[in-house]
Amino acid sequence: MPPAEFPRDFVWGAATAAYQIEGAWNEDGKGPSIWDTFSHTPGNVVNEDTGDVACDHYHRYQQDVGIMQELGLNAYRFSISWPRVLPTGSGRPNPQGLDFYKRLVDALLAADIQPWATLYHWDLPQELQDRGGWSNRDTVKRFGEYAHVVARELTDGIDRWITHNEPWVVAFIGHLFGQHAPGIRDMRIALQVSHDLLLSHAEAMEAIRGESDERDRIGITLNLQPVHPQSDTQADEEAARRTDGFSNRWFLDPLYKGAYPEDMLEAFGDDAPEVQQGDLERISSPMDFLGVNYYTRTIVRADPDSPVGMAQVQAEGRPRTEMGWEVYPEGLHELLTRLHRDYRPPAIYITENGAAYDDVVTDGEVHDPQRRDYIHQHLLQAHRAIEEGVPLGGYFCWSLLDNFEWSFGYTKRFGLTYVDYYAQERIIKDSGRWYASVTRENSVES
Repeated sequence: MPPAEFPRDFVWGAATAAYQIEGAWNEDGKGPSIWDTFSHTPGNVVNEDTGDVACDHYHRYQQDVGIMQELGLNAYRFSISWPRVLPTGSGRPNPQGLDFYKRLVDALLAADIQPWATLYHWDLPQELQDRGGWSNRDTVKRFGEYAHVVARELTDGIDRWITHNEPWVVAFIGHLFGQHAPGIRDMRIALQVSHDLLLSHAEAMEAIRGESDERDRIGITLNLQPVHPQSDTQADEEAARRTDGFSNRWFLDPLYKGAYPEDMLEAFGDDAPEVQQGDLERISSPMDFLGVNYYTRTIVRADPDSPVGMAQVQAEGRPRTEMGWEVYPEGLHELLTRLHRDYRPPAIYITENGAAYDDVVTDGEVHDPQRRDYIHQHLLQAHRAIEEGVPLGGYFCWSLLDNFEWSFGYTKRFGLTYVDYYAQERIIKDSGRWYASVTRENSVES
C-alpha cells in the first residue's frame, strides 16, 4: 500500500516539561515549586528520586536543540517553570529565569523549530501552595499575572501557547489521590481545584491576547481517553458513562459548552465546586486549538462496593507498556472523531503520545522496536482520523528525552533519546531515528 501522507503543513514535534528535564532546581534565582517539596519528602517518589538535576537541560539545552534537529522536528513543546520566572509566584520577575527561556527560544528559531510553550506543567510555586494553592481563587489572578509577564517578554519568539497541561491530573492525582504534588486527598478540594484551573486558563488567555498579535494561537491540553464498559449490561454502561464524565466531560463540557455536565454535578453533590457568576462564560471563551494527550483507553465495570461505583478492568491478552497501560491505537481514532463530532474544536493537536519500555544500551545503541511500533500504529490512526475530516494539525511525541517521570522517578523511560542520568550522555534510540524519517518524509508506511 502507498504510504500514509500527512497534510503539507502538518506539525511534527516532541514534548517535554520543565521539572522533568531542566534540573537547576535552585539556581539563578529560581524559587521552590511544589514538586521540589514533594520529591524531597521521603516516600513520595520511587527510589527517593528528585528533579534536582534530571536531564540538566538548563545547562545543556543547546545540545538538546541539536538532537531536535537530528530528529527533523519542526516544533518543540516545552513548559515554562513558573517559579523560575516568578520565584514566589508573583511580584518582580527573575531576569535570569526569563533569560534562559529567551536563549532557548532563540536557539529553537535559529534551528527552524517552532516553540510551543506550555505555561503550567504542574510546578506551582511553593509560596502560592502555602496560601492554599489552586484551591485559593487568588491563585487564578496570580496565574494571569504570570501569563502576562511571559507573554510580554517572549511573544516576539513564541506564537503557540498552551495554558495548562492535563488539569485533570493536577486536580485529581494531586488533590484527590495524593500521588502527585501537593499530595492532598480531598474530593471537595480536588473539584474546586479543577474549576480554578479552568478559570485560570481563561485568565491566561486574556493576558496572552493582550500582549500578542494575530499570529498567536492559544489552547489547552487535556489528557483524554475512550471509556468502554466491560460488558453490555446496563450497570457497566452506566459505570462507563460516569467514568467518561469524570475523566473527559468534566473538562470538555465547560470549555466547549459553558456548563459542567449535569450528571456529574448530581454525582458530586455537596463536593461540587463553587462557581461564581460569569465564570463559565469566561471558561468557554473560544480557543484556537485543543491539545490532546492520549496513551490508552479505560475499561470499567460496575462495582457497588467502590466509593465511585466503578472499578477499572484490564483487557486480557493485550500488549502493555512498562507503565502497565494497554497498547490500544484504535482508541486515538475513536477519541479524535468523538471530539470532532461532539465539541468541534477548530483545530486539534496531539500534544503527547508515546510509550515507556525497559530500554537497554547495547554497544552504544538502544534498540526499541516496541516503541517504534507503538508510535507507528498511533500515527496510522491519526491519519485515518484526518481522512475522515478531523482537523488534526500536528503530533508531538512524548518524549524528546528520557526524564524524571513524576512519582516513578527515573524508573520509566519514554524518550526518543536515551539519557544516562549519571554521565548526562544522550543516545538517540532506534525509534528516534525512525521518527526522523517520518518527519522528513511527512508520511508513514501504511
